[in-house]
Amino acid sequence: MTSKTVLITGATSGIGAHTARLLLDHGHRVAVTGRDERKLKAFLDEAGHADRLLGLVADAADWQATESAVRRTVTHFGALDAAVANAGFMSGDSIGSGDPALWAPMVLTNVLGPALLAHAALPHLEATGGRLVLVGSVAGLKNSPANLYSATKWAITGLAENLRLHATTRGIGVTLVNPGMIDTPFWQGAAVPPFVLPPRPVAEAIRFALDQPAGTDLNTLTLRPLGQPA
Repeated sequence: MTSKTVLITGATSGIGAHTARLLLDHGHRVAVTGRDERKLKAFLDEAGHADRLLGLVADAADWQATESAVRRTVTHFGALDAAVANAGFMSGDSIGSGDPALWAPMVLTNVLGPALLAHAALPHLEATGGRLVLVGSVAGLKNSPANLYSATKWAITGLAENLRLHATTRGIGVTLVNPGMIDTPFWQGAAVPPFVLPPRPVAEAIRFALDQPAGTDLNTLTLRPLGQPA
């Protein structure tokens, strides 16, 4: 595909970082956000392509930071062709045994964050006939006991559909990418199942969505590793 400008939230590690590297390797211009300035700098130093890579310290759940990241991306590169709402995490998500003090940041990042990115990015995506990609989860397609993280991803499943009803009338594609179990820092020290996928196939799925021609609304891509039971 022709060179595009893509903004990816939460891209200092995991799926976001792999997607950024993949897009850079294919000649695209990429802006990445992260909350931790140190981690962001380490990623920028490692990724290279300084002429086509912009790093922005921003909290995905903060409106002013998100709006600024979008505006600075457009100012730096001249336009915005795609935005990828990737930032998200799981923490204290078990209702009944988890720590409620940890729930609000997770809900705000996982649910409010993509909505804020859409609100800031849609006018620019309309100008380019671009695409909004939401990174959901297989956890947003099935229920599990007392799982608040799963509930946040169910919210993204609904958000993707209602954004599609709005955005496609303006020439903007909306794609929901649902990874299954992926080998990323997401596990935070928990035992990683033996069948997890590496992040690369998810990054490839996001690139595939961005590669769709104008006028094509690719709705949902779900990727499970072989062996994942559900």
